[in-house]
Amino acid sequence: MRLGLTLAAVTFLCALPFYLDAFWLRIGLFSMAAAVGAVGLGLLSGTAGQLSLGHAFFLAVGAYGYVWLAGEPGPGLPTAVAAVLAVLLAGAAGGLFSPVAGRVRGIYLGVATLALVFLGHHVLLTADSVTGGFNGRSVPPLELGGFSFSADSELTLLGVPFGSEERLWYLGLALFAVTWFTARGLLRGRPGRALVALRDSETAAAVMGVDVSRYRSAAFVVSSMYAGLAGVMLALSFRRVVPDYFGLVLSVDYLAMIVIGGLGSVAGATAGAVFVTALPLLMTRYADQLPLVAAPGTTDGTVGPTEAARYLYGAAIVLILLFAPDGLHGLVRRLRARLRARRTAASPPANTTPPSRPHTPAAPAKEPTP
Repeated sequence: MRLGLTLAAVTFLCALPFYLDAFWLRIGLFSMAAAVGAVGLGLLSGTAGQLSLGHAFFLAVGAYGYVWLAGEPGPGLPTAVAAVLAVLLAGAAGGLFSPVAGRVRGIYLGVATLALVFLGHHVLLTADSVTGGFNGRSVPPLELGGFSFSADSELTLLGVPFGSEERLWYLGLALFAVTWFTARGLLRGRPGRALVALRDSETAAAVMGVDVSRYRSAAFVVSSMYAGLAGVMLALSFRRVVPDYFGLVLSVDYLAMIVIGGLGSVAGATAGAVFVTALPLLMTRYADQLPLVAAPGTTDGTVGPTEAARYLYGAAIVLILLFAPDGLHGLVRRLRARLRARRTAASPPANTTPPSRPHTPAAPAKEPTP
């Protein structure tokens, strides 16, 4: 049944570009990129228990690394090679910071990673030759084997013209699938068990033979590589990168994703990423139909769609922490367990024949007392 549901979901997602317009495909692209980054942060904060407020920095390293490696000015490498090197560059940046992550924990690690965001934003604004400064840089389209993921060349499938959004949709699905299966493999394997033990108690993990500093540093490097891949996907989807996007607000958004979805869960991080990413875009499009929400570009004193979306998922965080501390994934899991228990209680047992009792000889009749 699980295999059938998986095949049905894959078929459904692959068929969407034939029926959806560009707006919905962009929401899907941004959500898939956010889901990749949220999975990485979930491994770090949810599974390993390390608070990080610098996820936006590693997203910027992946995005700008790809733009510089594949563009001009820059080495002008093939775009596929530039994408791989950008992910490795983000992992190298996480590796340089991993000694700090291996020795600092809790709120102190959060403050240390927060410094990365401010430092990275300053570098993005001042290194004009690499980043383009305040105006940013345009993103070179990705090419694989002569196939371009842009709308420069005409492509029609089953009578549907395939532009950049339709082409990037399948690339995003493939990258998200790789992220999903590799992250689940890490969580179910020995590294995942070691990280969970490390989160619960470092002393107990060390007694069981877990190298605490090594696994803490490795978790940071792996999370940085996922963030770098998400940065490359965001750059390809936006087609232009600017420094102001990779600020503290983006890091807070990613924390909101894993809290709403559920810490330490790949499916929960994906659900939280879709919720936090799609909500402001949907509210912007339907702002004129929503009460107390101003349409973009108006100044009538009401709340803008972006601010309204932040209020809503801020309220969602409060409700999740109060009534479902394990997030949406834990809530769905409990509901499934409850439905399964009701179904088991309602269904009669397979064998209704009462069990046979062992034969016991009848007691002899009591003789009358003379």
